[in-house]
Amino acid sequence: MQQPTPRVAGPPGALRGWLDALAVVLAGVAAMAAVAALGLWLAGANDLPGGGFPSVLAATLALAVGGSVQLDGGAGQFAALDAGISAMPLSVSLAGAVVMAEVFLRQLRFRAVAAGGELLGRIARTVALWLVALVLLTLGARHTFTVPLGNDLVQSIGGALGLTPEVGFHADAPSTIGIGLAWLLAVLAGTFAVSRRAPLPRSLVRYQPAVRPAAFALWAVLLGYVAIGVVTGVLTAVVHGNAKQTMAVVLLALPNLVWMAFGVGLGAEWHGRLDGALGLPVPEPLAEVLRAPGGGTATVDLGTLADQDARSWWLLPLAAVLMLAAGFLAAHRSPRGVPLWQHAVRFALAAAVTMLLVGLWTRVDASYGLSVLGVGVGEGGLGDLLGSVLGGTNPLSGLGSGSLTLQPVLLTAVPLAAGWGLLTGALGALLAARTGRRGEVADPARPADAAGPPG
Repeated sequence: MQQPTPRVAGPPGALRGWLDALAVVLAGVAAMAAVAALGLWLAGANDLPGGGFPSVLAATLALAVGGSVQLDGGAGQFAALDAGISAMPLSVSLAGAVVMAEVFLRQLRFRAVAAGGELLGRIARTVALWLVALVLLTLGARHTFTVPLGNDLVQSIGGALGLTPEVGFHADAPSTIGIGLAWLLAVLAGTFAVSRRAPLPRSLVRYQPAVRPAAFALWAVLLGYVAIGVVTGVLTAVVHGNAKQTMAVVLLALPNLVWMAFGVGLGAEWHGRLDGALGLPVPEPLAEVLRAPGGGTATVDLGTLADQDARSWWLLPLAAVLMLAAGFLAAHRSPRGVPLWQHAVRFALAAAVTMLLVGLWTRVDASYGLSVLGVGVGEGGLGDLLGSVLGGTNPLSGLGSGSLTLQPVLLTAVPLAAGWGLLTGALGALLAARTGRRGEVADPARPADAAGPPG
């Protein structure tokens, strides 16, 4: 009697689940760290005093998952620092989200459906390990160094008074951990909403046709804007010769700019203000708009940007073309037999959610101020730190004080996006029907023999 071939035992089920979750977390952190490290190096963060580069890298990752960084320090009662940064370097965020989603999906490949308990277990283990990573990130995102006081007069006064200002930064633990956990859950939810490779429990399969085609199409629009931004950045680096500065912006904050351009093209507005020179990756037309006369709040929209650079008007037709293409793609990927009005409504809802997320992701609130005896002073140090953490290409030469705020007007942006989605969703479905490409995907909730022949 032939003996059966012995099987090589793999890790136990529980251990394998934890190893899978660990792979997701490590892959995401590694991708984010690689993109952030290269971008920060190009921005000049490696020149920070006191070996602060690893801490700045950790602070950048904390910002990338939605956390905030506080800057503090001073010299007793003579000097004080009031500063903070809340802005997501979305290039880093995007890299981590895409890699984590890909690793998570690869562990579920070759499945059409998955048990709800299994998916919840995988998500829970990933969240638990991600929580550990966030805690370690928060602990690593802190550094302190001495700041030179600046010009000779102030340096002499500071020396006579025995002032040795120390400036430090640290990641805010509640926001980094709390919002960081929400960021991961949003990434996983987006993965299941966008990808047809993500298996769902049988009870949720029926909702797949209503969500995934439109979600995937709008995700493709966001990636399309990023691709256009990369090409523009490379051309700018070649033509203008500022390759390091331009690529630093690409690797740290490109989606911040191009996704805001997407919203502006749809008619959305941002309100903000720029004081001082924070060394942030802000294009010249945007910076000029934000420097409102009298220090008031400026409105960033298609008109105000076009007043500074007439080429900004191209944002409108670009948004219209890409939204129409997305409407066509959503109709093409939807099941056969879906009425046109349903295509339009689904696409409108997806566009509204997309604009809501873009608005939340592109908010910026950064301010700083170091004063000695009430007078802002200093050269380098904090300005380099602030510019490097946020991907700045022109770090501040003096500490002084300054701020950048940028907030979307969501009450108008979200309805505008919904209106665009309703129009382009309907037109895209009509175009798909005329070209014979509408509804080529069978409805997964219907039996195979009832789905009809392939389109």
